[in-house]
Amino acid sequence: MSKSPLTPPTWSPDKAPADGRKRHAPATTRNREALLEVLSRVLPKGDILEIACGSGEHAVFLAPRLPGRRWRPTDTHDAALDSVRAWIDDLPTEHAMVLASPLALDATTPERWPIARADAIVCVNMIHIAPWAACEGLMAGAGRILPQGGLLALYGPFLRGDHPTAASNLAFDESLRAQNPAWGIRALEAVAAEATRHGLMLEDTVEMPSNNLTVIFRKGSTFPEASI
Repeated sequence: MSKSPLTPPTWSPDKAPADGRKRHAPATTRNREALLEVLSRVLPKGDILEIACGSGEHAVFLAPRLPGRRWRPTDTHDAALDSVRAWIDDLPTEHAMVLASPLALDATTPERWPIARADAIVCVNMIHIAPWAACEGLMAGAGRILPQGGLLALYGPFLRGDHPTAASNLAFDESLRAQNPAWGIRALEAVAAEATRHGLMLEDTVEMPSNNLTVIFRKGSTFPEASI
């Protein structure tokens, strides 16, 4: 068997950066390994679009460890785009090559997304710190640019009608709504219903650390009803 030309990196973006352009989100160092394990199983090879890349730390950690994929980070905030560019600038050349140039993308305006097609979309910790219009736009955009069988992976906290909500998530939801009444942990049933409107079927929910989930949707395929 031939050796992959991309050797998984041993470095990790796990310290608050000295570079003033770089941003650091401590949560990325807590969830990235678990997220990598799931994505390595479910993501197809090809072009991966990340919506709301934030600091960019997930992009520079995950992309070099997922061979056969080309990772495109996007965000609506200039500071986030500058941060991910700074992180990419510090990567070894062989690892930077698997990341496409970051683009400005507002999930709430899917008709103006600067991407015409992606094999999969990854969105980490966005829909609970954004208005519901961001979730609606995410599903509409995913339904438009994903091919048949294309995958959307969401990571974050969710409420589920037939599952008790952890006290920590209830407190988190309350704090989010206190910061902005348009924010809050979303009901997975409502998210799945919105996805279905755009041809995205709920395929799987994966329990993650800290009472989070990775939720997998797939376009244009029929599956037995998934457990929410």
